[in-house]
Amino acid sequence: MPAQSGMALLDSVSDIRGDPLARADFQEQGLRLCIRHACETHAEDLLAADAYLFCAPENLAALAGAMKEFFDRTYYAVLDMLNGRPYALMISAGSDGSGAARQAERICTGWRLSPIAPALVVNFRAQTAERIWEPKMLEPADGQACHTLGGTLAALLL
Repeated sequence: MPAQSGMALLDSVSDIRGDPLARADFQEQGLRLCIRHACETHAEDLLAADAYLFCAPENLAALAGAMKEFFDRTYYAVLDMLNGRPYALMISAGSDGSGAARQAERICTGWRLSPIAPALVVNFRAQTAERIWEPKMLEPADGQACHTLGGTLAALLL
């Protein structure tokens, strides 16, 4: 399933879930990590968060359906209520990712969120049906870039 590539990115950021010591340190700093699938995220979740790390798969040069539906469903419910909050964006792409990144950035601009870095696009080079549907393996450098982006966002909250 193509959405699995987005989970590969997110797992690199949130590797504290499997590490009790890292999780304790994270909580000791007063940070709480909430990971939600787009279809399970509501306006109340956005309002309760201090920052956002959007991890979106690209599909046909645009945001994948579930992510686009999330933005459509929550956009007006939180408009003018998230102003100035920091965000970061990761796109799992099959070839380019720039269209999906621009689409998400426009939505975040409308919410008046503040980007902490340019969108991180991880290109899985999936150009055949077989490659698109096979599980994605994140290259170590891409995993480190995801981890760094998530860590930077968390550090801004301290």
